[in-house]
Amino acid sequence: MQQVKTNICIIGAGPAGTSTSIFLSKLGIEHLIVDAATFPRDKVCGDGLDMKSIRMLNHIDPTIIPEEIAKDINFNPSWGMRSISPKGKNRDFYYTPEAGKEFQCPFFVTKRFHFDDFLIKKIDTKTADFRQGTKVKSIVKEGDNWKLIAANSNGDLEITCKLLVGADGDHSTLLRYLGDRKIDRNHYWSTVRQYWKNVEGMHEKNLLEFYFPKGKPMGYFWIFPLANGEANVGYGITSQIAADRNYNVRNTFKEFISSDPAIAHRFKNAEPIGEVEGWGIPIASLRRKVVGDGWLLVGDAASMVSPNSGEGIGTGMMTGYIAAKFIAKGLKAGNFTESTMGNYSREVYKRMENEIKSYNFYLRHAGLSEYLVNTFLGDNFFWQLQFKRSMKGWLKTAYEKEVEVNLD
Repeated sequence: MQQVKTNICIIGAGPAGTSTSIFLSKLGIEHLIVDAATFPRDKVCGDGLDMKSIRMLNHIDPTIIPEEIAKDINFNPSWGMRSISPKGKNRDFYYTPEAGKEFQCPFFVTKRFHFDDFLIKKIDTKTADFRQGTKVKSIVKEGDNWKLIAANSNGDLEITCKLLVGADGDHSTLLRYLGDRKIDRNHYWSTVRQYWKNVEGMHEKNLLEFYFPKGKPMGYFWIFPLANGEANVGYGITSQIAADRNYNVRNTFKEFISSDPAIAHRFKNAEPIGEVEGWGIPIASLRRKVVGDGWLLVGDAASMVSPNSGEGIGTGMMTGYIAAKFIAKGLKAGNFTESTMGNYSREVYKRMENEIKSYNFYLRHAGLSEYLVNTFLGDNFFWQLQFKRSMKGWLKTAYEKEVEVNLD
């Protein structure tokens, strides 16, 4: 059996795990990263890159947006959002960039097949030992060390490390070992996604479209424009709401497309690409324990998904960035104990606190969120102006402001 010894082992090479690896390499820290898949591979997702994602990409390399992503045909730029009312009325909010900042797009849409592969190509093999197609089968803690047994095409592999980073998603192997792979339906989204081609009525600025149907609070239907006339189309809702109201999420999604007056006409001449696929989303309002002696969690494994939007790529990358800072602290201190790295939890949660509070409020008053979106957020001059003003600040943060991490 082949044996590998390392201080740090990252399980999972999605955006959170890969970002952890990239930022560790920027700090000159050697590590091992493993993933059961061989890239490129598909991942069921909404495929939207929000401004948290863009901010983290700029932390990787400030030229990455204008020189790579903006020129990559697989990344579709989106300049704003569209809210669709139950009566089928479109409320469009879009941004026109300032002169000299034409590349500063607020959103991109790209299939995870392309994005995750794009990101792993940024892994620095001078400091990162990246092993694709390597599945972790078991985990054992022996004193201050972890012993993992993994398997790949060359046979079994024994990995010994001092710090284990769980970046392998909702079904994390580390979560299972810790006995914390639990689902609280109030803090979990049930979602489905299907690719479509030639959906009618897409905006020329590739707006991200959201539809908040009547009578189905704490969820939304989306249409996100991809390249080549395709679109990521999906629906997600808080699992407890779906269970309480006896919604079959897959069937509800199909009903929107086939018969909902606000949506169905858009799909009359469209073509589905592939089948409807479902997945669960663990959201940050669960407040999962994310760090302990010799381990920490990032991304979906940490349930670090926006509870209001269901977006997890940017938040996952952010946890990877913060985790790398605390791992460096642990190396300097000579230990990876919770007393050394415990403030990692504070740093990741403080960036989600406002969303968690608002989500929990709307969960207690489920009908209010539907009312605010479909009634209060009307198509009027004030909201258009407010969106454009806010966007300037958001873009400045995404493209220019460094994330500050307090290690103490």
